[in-house]
Amino acid sequence: MTEDTCSVNIFDPEKVEKVKSVLSDDEDTLKLAVFFKTISDQTRLKIIQSLIIEELCVCDLAEITNVSISAVSHQLRILRDKNIVKYRKQGKMAYYSIVDEHIDQIINLVKEHISE
Repeated sequence: MTEDTCSVNIFDPEKVEKVKSVLSDDEDTLKLAVFFKTISDQTRLKIIQSLIIEELCVCDLAEITNVSISAVSHQLRILRDKNIVKYRKQGKMAYYSIVDEHIDQIINLVKEHISE
C-alpha cells in the first residue's frame, strides 16, 4: 500500500461531518450543475454577457453573436426556462435582460478568476 492511499474508510470523522453538514443537498447540487451547464454554451454565454451590458432584442443579439435569429431565440428560450434572462414587450418587440445582478456577479467573478 502506498503512502497516499487511505487505509481506513474515514480518516478524520470530524472533518467529514463538518463538510457533510455544510455541503448542499443533492437537489441543490443538481440545480447548480444545471445552471453551470446552461451557461457553458458559448452562444448563450455571449448572449448573457451582452445582456449584462444592455437590454437587447433578438435581432440585435443575432448581430452581436453572429448567429441566426432563430438560433438566438432558441438559446433565449433555454435561458428563460432556467431563470437567467427575462423579457418585456414593447408593442410587437421583446427586449431581453438579465434576471438579476447575481448573474452579472457570477460572470464577473469567473472572468476575474480566469484572468489570474
